[in-house]
Amino acid sequence: MVADMYRALRGLVLAAILAGLGGCAAFYVDGNVPEVPAAQYQKPATPTDVQLIWEFQTKGVANAKATELLKTQVSDQLNASGLFAKVSDAPVNNGALLSITVNNVPLTDDAASKGFIAGLTFGLAGQTVGDGYACTLRYLPGRRGAAPLIHSGKHVIYTSIGTGSPPSGAQKKESADEAVFTMLRQLISRTLDNLSRDPAFP
Repeated sequence: MVADMYRALRGLVLAAILAGLGGCAAFYVDGNVPEVPAAQYQKPATPTDVQLIWEFQTKGVANAKATELLKTQVSDQLNASGLFAKVSDAPVNNGALLSITVNNVPLTDDAASKGFIAGLTFGLAGQTVGDGYACTLRYLPGRRGAAPLIHSGKHVIYTSIGTGSPPSGAQKKESADEAVFTMLRQLISRTLDNLSRDPAFP
């Protein structure tokens, strides 16, 4: 599952290496982006139905496999938020539209990534690499002439090999997939909280 997750989210040969290292790889989510409980959102008096358009990207390019892999979690989180009456894949009667895009951009450039892999091959000292995730939420109310409401947020997942250490406060997870699911839930929760407090919502 670790290898599959990384192939879906990064498309790098690093996945196979991590899978072969067993317990040598450790996964962390940044500790500065805690989840905002849905109970803290500013709930609308009368929630409306909304159509969801969800997409996961890798370096700005649509990643169909990751989009499908994470779709259920995103939909379930939105339905449980209390901000919408119903979240649908299809257009809704009132015309409301919610677009959520999460773009994964490695925080280490290609040259450094290659050096990281080479370091593993030759048994050099441990290292840590980071993956950045930028969420953009765009909500278009169903009212005629209404302007779109746009909110954004950022998160980071760290992968440490050997003696590599993540930044202070990072939260260790049992696997890469747990780290990704946690990151996504936290990131979207904070973006939804911002949307809920927008005076123009819903």
